[in-house]
Amino acid sequence: MSNGGPSRRAVLRASGVGATLAAGAALGVDRWSTSHRVEVPLYGETVALEGPGSPVVVGVGRQDDVLPGTRVLKAATSADALVEAERAWLAASPAWVLADDRWGRLARAALLDLRVLTLPAGEHVAGWSSSWRYVWPRDSSHAAAAFTATGHVDEARRIALFLADVQRGDGWFEARYRPDGSGAPDTRRRQLDGTGWALWTASTAVAATPGNAGLVLATALRPMVERGLGLVLALTAGGTRLPAPSSDYWELPERRVTLGTVSPLVVGLHSAATVLGCLDLAGPAARATAAATSLAQVVAAAYGPQGYPRHLGGDDPDAAIAFLAPPYVASAPPGLADAVTRSESRMRRPAGGAAPGAGWKDDGISWTPETALIALAHAGCGRENDAYRGLAWLDDHRTKAGSFPEKVLWDGRPASVAPLGWTAALVLLTLARLRA
Repeated sequence: MSNGGPSRRAVLRASGVGATLAAGAALGVDRWSTSHRVEVPLYGETVALEGPGSPVVVGVGRQDDVLPGTRVLKAATSADALVEAERAWLAASPAWVLADDRWGRLARAALLDLRVLTLPAGEHVAGWSSSWRYVWPRDSSHAAAAFTATGHVDEARRIALFLADVQRGDGWFEARYRPDGSGAPDTRRRQLDGTGWALWTASTAVAATPGNAGLVLATALRPMVERGLGLVLALTAGGTRLPAPSSDYWELPERRVTLGTVSPLVVGLHSAATVLGCLDLAGPAARATAAATSLAQVVAAAYGPQGYPRHLGGDDPDAAIAFLAPPYVASAPPGLADAVTRSESRMRRPAGGAAPGAGWKDDGISWTPETALIALAHAGCGRENDAYRGLAWLDDHRTKAGSFPEKVLWDGRPASVAPLGWTAALVLLTLARLRA
């Protein structure tokens, strides 16, 4: 765990730019002197419980207020009972989470971050700082997948049911929701990728729920799945064409179709087939599978020749390339592993992590969810050493309380909200791929 981040020299060496810096130094030039070095504060060391059901942000420098290895404040009401509840909950995890090694400790930290950000009715918020205390379908879907991968299926079921409750009647999802389910907190554009992510959530939760309980859950989620499937089929002509442009996880207006919009739709179509198959709806399940196969081929033909860039017809790498690899789909398309490596190189920032894409603003900031996405893509493509390298970087850049920040500044300092649930979920999914 990093205490404020490694030295700048260590960061540059780890990120593979040490030789370039040395060459520049001979000329009296710092390679990064022309890059922006944006300063963003760290909003907290972690989130911890001050009482049952009462999470609070732990202030910067106040990591000693938290009981070691927990997300419980030392001064919490019923602190002993809260710690015991955490331990009992963790004990249901698989062996790789409970292992007494670096990766087991990392997994437990990530899992506790997810737990403290997930409220009783399945309202998984992205973070606890005010601007992040909302439910994003994308973040929630990854939390659900991480919960199922670590044996905590009840949490995944509740997340899936929450998404089913807030889905629009036309199958769309808003960019984010208030935790009480009362709707969007602002006028951000709705996002088509949210439908794909919600379908994925339904599939992961149903697949992890055995016996009759799985059938009951699939039945409860059937309206959401049918609405979502109908929307995707309509907008892609049954999987034969790309949809119209939509905002994606960048949450910006788009004039060209992004990989971050269309790839989750492929995931969602396969997922819809899983849920419908569980319900013995053979015809709709077959249509979903056929559309998924067709749309995957359309994506490969449209984006593959350029190495799967962010925009149709562009050449700007994007972290959404990870959505084309396991665990999102059964297998990666040919050439994806090399495309991921090339994309990572172009997205790398001074501290060694990745930006959301090569076209992101030049502010010197690494983003932990995108860095984790690339690590997951490496794992899904069978490049384990590269995946562990990404996990090690994320481990080294946690806050002093052990949580994953959203951002890492140019010199390795954690910044912005912590923990960020999406990063924690992606770390767990990567570890599950590597360790299970």
